[in-house]
Amino acid sequence: MTVHWSDVQAETAAERGEEKLRGEPRAADARYDAKSDRLIVDLTNGATFAFPPRLVEGLAAATADQLADVQIVGAGFGLYWEMLDVDFSVAGLVNGVFGTAKWMAARAGRSPSPAKAAAARINGAKGGRPRKAG
Repeated sequence: MTVHWSDVQAETAAERGEEKLRGEPRAADARYDAKSDRLIVDLTNGATFAFPPRLVEGLAAATADQLADVQIVGAGFGLYWEMLDVDFSVAGLVNGVFGTAKWMAARAGRSPSPAKAAAARINGAKGGRPRKAG
């Protein structure tokens, strides 16, 4: 039997696919719970992951009906909201990737607290942030 380069590639790809199916988190079920305002994803390994839609780029302003329209795609590797044209990888969501790098960076450090507000007032009374040396 003659082995073609494409046969070897196909076998390698199939092995990688099997590894991915075993190793990466995949959705078995996904739903929106309006009462708790959480998207709930049951994973194929038996774990459950839940998160508020306000944390996710493209979902923050969505209605309950739009959020409930979540679909599992790509053998459970992705979630898709057709009405919103928003999709995310399950692995990304589980790892805290709730948007593009630019969107996530714009929200980094945005946690208003009384301590932050007090520090900002004190800093403002002193003339604001010190200038960078150099």
